[in-house]
Amino acid sequence: MNLTSKTKFGVVAILLIIIGGIVWFVNTRPEPIVVPEVVEEPTYSEQVIGTSVEGREIEAISFGNGERKLLFVGGIHGGYEWNSVYLAYRAIDYLKENPMIVPADVQVTIIPNLNPDGLYIGIGAEGRFDPNTTPSIEETVSGRFNANDVDLNRNFDCKWQPSATWRSATISAGDAPFSEPEARILRDYILETNPDLVTFWHSQGGAVYGAECEEEILPATKQAVDLYATASGYSGHDVFDAYPVTGDAEAWLASIGIPAITVELETHETIEWNQNLAGIKALLQYYGK
Repeated sequence: MNLTSKTKFGVVAILLIIIGGIVWFVNTRPEPIVVPEVVEEPTYSEQVIGTSVEGREIEAISFGNGERKLLFVGGIHGGYEWNSVYLAYRAIDYLKENPMIVPADVQVTIIPNLNPDGLYIGIGAEGRFDPNTTPSIEETVSGRFNANDVDLNRNFDCKWQPSATWRSATISAGDAPFSEPEARILRDYILETNPDLVTFWHSQGGAVYGAECEEEILPATKQAVDLYATASGYSGHDVFDAYPVTGDAEAWLASIGIPAITVELETHETIEWNQNLAGIKALLQYYGK
């Protein structure tokens, strides 16, 4: 073998060594470390936002910390509409068990019972209760009002008057708008948090209603009525017009530019859980976009 052949052989040998090294490295190098994306669960908090006439606590339960805020309120008519309280607690339990249903940019707050004195007057319960032990609807009528015998949903500052109407009955709306501590608590909490939508659970009507004060219904209110009604199967209406209502919370919210809807359960004893869960999910999906 002459010098030229030896040189060629050396070059080939070196190339083979390099290629072999590359193959060895590729086959033996460690797999890259993949760091999984961390998805944080929405935060959960409980807050006492005030106390009733008789000193019972009013709580707000929140899930998530997004900028878009949804507020749900039950029990404004206490024991007479105890199913609205029970529905609120059912929703709280569901969100505890399924926290990821709350979109990252949304915060959901539930006030399960704005009228704890009325709940106690109507069904003798404080906080959570067994719905199978509640008295007949005839025995719960006095629980519609707070401990001052005022209808809280006539105590807000829109078309307020001291004597208001409930069906064909004349009822007390308090001494002035926000004369009742429970109404002031809700007012102050809303002014502090500025929610994008407030949903009130009531009974009985089997429908979803919007609200207005002196102006036309807000476009966002109409949208929320349509969303909840379509998802739940309840009928949807721009406003409640079965009889004149003054000083209601929904109309006051409309007067300050905050959309509000009323969801009327079908009876005073049922919560139509699947229907209302569908309505809640529809709002979460819409406001989570």
